[in-house]
Parts: sequence; structure tokens; C-alpha cells
Amino acid sequence: MEKFGKSQSVTRVEDLRFLTGAGRYVDDVAPDDALHAFFLRAAVAHGRITALDLADARAMPGVALVVTADDLVAAGVRMGLAGKVLRNSDGTRAAAPVRPILAQGRVRHVGEPIAMIVAQTLQAARDAAEAILLEIDDLPVHVALEIGGAAIHPEARDNLAFDWALGDAAATEAAIAQAAHVVTAQVFDNRVIVNAMEPRGCFAEVTDGRLHVAVNGQGVWATKRDLIHHFGLKDTDVRVTTPDVGGGFGMKGMRYPEPFCVAHAARVLGRPVRWMSERTEAMLTDNAGRDLTTTATLAFDADYRITAYQLDTIANMGAYNSQFAQAIQTELFAKVLMGTYDVQTAFMRTRGIYTNTTPVDAYRGAGRPEAIFVLERSMDAAARQLAVDPWDLRARNFIKPEQFPYTTVTGMTYDVGDFMQVLNTAGRNADRDGFAARKAASAAQGKLRGQGLCYYIESILGDPDETTAVEFTPDGALIYVGTQSNGQGHETVYAQFLADQTGIPADRITVVQGDSDRIATGGGTGGSRSVTVQNSATLAAVDVIRDAFTAFLADHEGVDAAQISFDDERFRINGSNLTPSMLDVADMARAAGRHDLLRHSATITLDNRSFPNGAHVAEVEIDPATGVVTIDRYTVVDDFGNLINPMLAEGQVHGGVAQGIGQALTERAVFDADGQLLSASFMDYAMPRADDLPMIGFATECTPSLYNPMGMKGCGEAGTVGALAAISNAVIDALQDVGVTEIDMPFTPHRVWQAISAAQGADAAA
Repeated sequence: MEKFGKSQSVTRVEDLRFLTGAGRYVDDVAPDDALHAFFLRAAVAHGRITALDLADARAMPGVALVVTADDLVAAGVRMGLAGKVLRNSDGTRAAAPVRPILAQGRVRHVGEPIAMIVAQTLQAARDAAEAILLEIDDLPVHVALEIGGAAIHPEARDNLAFDWALGDAAATEAAIAQAAHVVTAQVFDNRVIVNAMEPRGCFAEVTDGRLHVAVNGQGVWATKRDLIHHFGLKDTDVRVTTPDVGGGFGMKGMRYPEPFCVAHAARVLGRPVRWMSERTEAMLTDNAGRDLTTTATLAFDADYRITAYQLDTIANMGAYNSQFAQAIQTELFAKVLMGTYDVQTAFMRTRGIYTNTTPVDAYRGAGRPEAIFVLERSMDAAARQLAVDPWDLRARNFIKPEQFPYTTVTGMTYDVGDFMQVLNTAGRNADRDGFAARKAASAAQGKLRGQGLCYYIESILGDPDETTAVEFTPDGALIYVGTQSNGQGHETVYAQFLADQTGIPADRITVVQGDSDRIATGGGTGGSRSVTVQNSATLAAVDVIRDAFTAFLADHEGVDAAQISFDDERFRINGSNLTPSMLDVADMARAAGRHDLLRHSATITLDNRSFPNGAHVAEVEIDPATGVVTIDRYTVVDDFGNLINPMLAEGQVHGGVAQGIGQALTERAVFDADGQLLSASFMDYAMPRADDLPMIGFATECTPSLYNPMGMKGCGEAGTVGALAAISNAVIDALQDVGVTEIDMPFTPHRVWQAISAAQGADAAA
């Protein structure tokens, strides 16, 4: 296979395996003789466990083990799952209630695990669960997105998880008081359920005295650290692996109770144990996303330049602090608080609350989609109220190219950007000039048409450290990476990049990931970090290989090292016709017994994160008779810096936009007053379908990042960050023609029809 060109759209090599059913997921790799685990879960949202009799269940045929919290405690298992805890605005520590692996005396959301049954078959485990005598005395339930209500944790007065703030409150209030124009918007960001194609699952076994846990997550090292912590083990006692993963989106980056329970069972029984979530079980137990409401205030001077921005947010944590939950709508939200606008006066306050619902944590974008959604909805509301073109209002307030590097009001330093260039390209690609004619054509058919713009920026997150190791084998090379593919195409892009830099044919490069025994450390996948950080480490590793091979060749050929060069394909020696490739040099080293030259590694730390940005333009048509919203056109222009594989970047954008469209049009998690999830199956939770999605136009404008040697910017979450506000603004743009100026996602036919009917009724009454 010929050498890949840089920035070439190379077809994903792993797709053949996936599309032909040859993928090896966690339920495929579990040993055939593994026992099956099943979890007895709370059927009420809040209550005190008054009886838990396991005798009949333990006597059931095929049952090997039944485990409760008491059993884990008796075995010395540390019970509290990890969760980041903030500092409140007054300096005190935010609430940190224990989230037990299994419920201890009380349940706080439907689906919380109470007991694990392990049996020869899944059906036997289910039958045994039915035989458990469980009594729960109901306690008052709190599900409203508001402070107060029935107490869930003694540590959290009024169910307040935290009260966090950033910025200058007094200066912001003063700027608002002195402003020529002030616009306030109420913005609700609906709760969504992630619904990865492959639900969560794991298996555990003990081999030669070592615990091995396989989990379909987003990195093996955090899980290994937690297993060591919860069981009091040594580093050498634990191995964690991750096979193929069918989607993660942040949800699989967290720790959950099940792997620790399954690991405990495998240690007690000395036999492998497996567990796989079912879809409704996943909906009840996977961390949800979003679920916050914000009051946003923008202040403008007489020239419509923003002088201040103020936010007051209530964010739902669910029943417990999930791993990163407290940071999502605070620290991560704040990273892009002011978006792409030149404003140095701002204040945000966020209060997190506990409710008797599934915990909430990171979902594709993790705080940045929420921040941009509020800001860009507010910008459109301001444009309507001030009678200013929304595109012009944004352009007027953009940070200009000559202002970079630009330090934002929240302390982030953007390295580069040309937002006007991206916006102008988006206008051309979306045929902005032709919108009026399309709107008139829709009106002639009795339809409403609207166009919505969102200009987003996001901050790459995750561990700034990463290591790449390259090992030469007789068949080619292995590249060991510290990230974890969840379906993004890592096997293609990492091999492609190494081939670009070394001349090793990509089909002779094998990507190794997801094994804590083979890869000592890694940052996993999340925050759009993978390609940027991992390939920076690969670039450093290539330098190490080149230097080591140059020294070897100099000694082998009896020449000075300065006479040897490498041109990304072959070494060249002045005055010689010898031009060995890296694989040739590896073979020479192997023949010479220099096995120390067959494996090389490098670790890097990125001092700063890159800032992808771009414009999304959505165009919708609405049938006022039915409320059906059709996305007719969708255009994206992104600045991702330099690209390695444009096709993979476009695929990531398409996937992110699809998830944004799902949240905007169809998806919503609904709990009743008793904390029962009413949308706990695909009969009631509407995922977007093919006919909900338009063709998505994609283009890029490049300003290379200064924060990594390749000038790259992450792209994994950008599609979702831009989609929510673009679609929302388009829908409101269309509906304002019939008097509707505010409506919350999701824009279901019934909700849209109700809003139109209410507006028309109000007009008729007037």
C-alpha cells in the first residue's frame, strides 16, 4: 500500500470488521463458561429499605451468589463511588454524599441497585431476583428542577449540591444598570438519555491470582485505579481491558456500580462473571445528560456591542454526584462562557440540585454545548428584541484576528481564530441570499420557514499528558496508544499518521489500545482530546525512533551521524546508495541482536488546549396544521485547524449534529411526580430516525492551532456544540411569523402545534 498523503481522506479500516459482524465487543469476549449477573433494582424513587430477605433466592437452582451492600462491607470493599466535589462561592466544600456501590438502607432513584444475583444462566438469576423479599417504605420524592423539596441527603440542605460562581458580580450588575439595551432570556436545556448502540457491560475473572475486568468504557486506567482503591489491591494485582466499544459519548467514561459488584463476585467464586445491561435498564441507570435551566442577561451599548453577560443556572445532579457532574455546568461551562465575543465583564452563578432521578454527568460536549446553547439563544433573542440582523449582531461582537492570543473573561487564552472568515463561508454555503425566496415559496404552500445561526467555540478537555510507544515486529509495527476508540476511527487515523511520519505502510501498522498490562498509562477518550494529544505523542516518539536509528546506522555503516538524514520515508547516507526504510533498519537491528532498538516511546504534555470553532446554519420548515418540524437544510463550516483525515472529521461532525438534532426535535427524559421514568423504552423515548435528518453540508476554514506541533484542533464534540442553538433559533425564527417567540426543546409536533394554537388563540382574543 502506498504511503498516505497528509490530510488525505482514508477509508476507515475497522469498518469492514464492524459491518460484517466481526467486531469483538465485551459480550463477545466474555468466557463461555462465565456465570451471569443480574441486579435487583429499586422500583421506587425514594424510600427506606425495611426488609431484605435473601434466603429463598440463595436456595434457588443454579444460584451461585447473592450480594448486598452488607456483604460488600463485610468483605472490606470501600463503598463510595468517586465524584468530583467543588468549592462553593463562599469557600466551603460542596455537598459530598456517599454514592454506595449497592444501596445502603435507602434508595434514591428508580433503578438504583440493591442486590446482585449471580447464577448459571441469566434466567436463573432473574428468577432468583423475583424470590427476594424486599420491602421499602416510601419517602417523599423531589423531582422538580428547583431548590428545596423533600430532603434526599442530610448533607445537602434544600437539596443544594453546590452554589458556585465565577466573575465579577458587582461590575456586571453595574454594566447592566448602565446599558443602553438589556435583554433577558429564559433557556431550558432538556434532559436526554445517551442510548449508545451498545449498552454498558463487563465481565470479571481471576487468573493466576490476578483480577481481570473487561469493561466497555472510555479508558482502562481510571477503572484500574478504582478497582485498586475499592478492593485494597496492589497495582500488579489488577488488569483492565476494553475490547471494541459501540459508542460512549461521555456516558461510558464514568464509574458505575456494576463492574465492582461483578469483580467482587469473580473474586469470591473464583469463576468468571458477566453482566450486560438491557435497554430499559440502561435508560434507568446510565448517566443522563444536560437538564438545566438558565436565566441569561445580555447588556448592550448604543452600538449593539455587548457590555456585560450574566447567568443564573439551576442544574440537575440527579440523586448523587456522578463522577464529573459538579464540574460540568460550572468549570466546563465557564471555559466557553463568552463564546467568540469580545466581552470582559461577566458573572455566572450555578446551583446544582439533587433530585430523585438518575444521576447526570457528561454527554457529548460536557458543559460546552450547554454554554453555547444559552449564549446563542440569547444572541438571537437580543437580535429580535433590538431589531438587528442576528448575523450582523454576532459579527459586530466577534473577537478580531488581530486580538489573538485573546484571554477571555474566564481566563481561557484562545490562540488563533478568524471568525468572520468562517461566518462568511457559512453564509455562502448556506445560500443565505436565497433564503427570502425559499421562505416565500414555503409560505405559498402554507408552511413556515426559518433560518437559525449558531457560532460556537469549544475547549478541548481531558488529560493533557499522553504516551505513544512503537514496537517493531517481523511483520511491521505496533503502535500502543493511551486513548480508547468508541467507534471514532482511531485504528485508521493513528496508523495513517504514523505512516505519514515514518513511511511504514499503514497496512503493516497495528493499533494496540485498551489493555492496562500492555499500556502502562493513558488518558482515555473524552473531551475531543484523542487525536490531538495522541498524535502529538506519536510525533515525539517518531523523533526518538529517528534519533536511535540514525545512531545505529552511523555505527553500523561507520559514518558520522551528521551524514544521515530521514525524509519521512527513508534514511539517506551522504555518499552511499543505501536508503533503508524504518522497517529495514529494524530488521538490521534485530539481526544484530539490538532488541533494545525495537521498541521506543515518548510522553508529552500539552501546555494549552486548542479551541475548535465554527458556524452552524439550520433551515427548517414547519407545517402549522400539524406542528411537524422538518430540517430542510443544514450547513456547517468548522475551523478544526489542520486535519489528518478530513473524512473522519466530517463523520464526527455528522454524528454530533445528529445527536443535537435528536435533543432538539425528539428526545426528552420525562419523570412523573413519583420519580418514575415515563420514557424508559424506545416506545416512549424518541430517538431521531433517518427521515429526521437532512443532508449535512460540511466545509472547513483552517487557522492552525499554536498549541500543538501539528496545528490541530479537536472535532469529536463540535457537531453537538453547534447544533442545539442553530435548530432552536431556526424554529423560533419560523414561529415568530405566527406570534410565537419562545418555545423549549424538544420541538415535537404536539409542542409546536400547541404553541401555535396558543398564539393564535391569544391573537383571536385580542
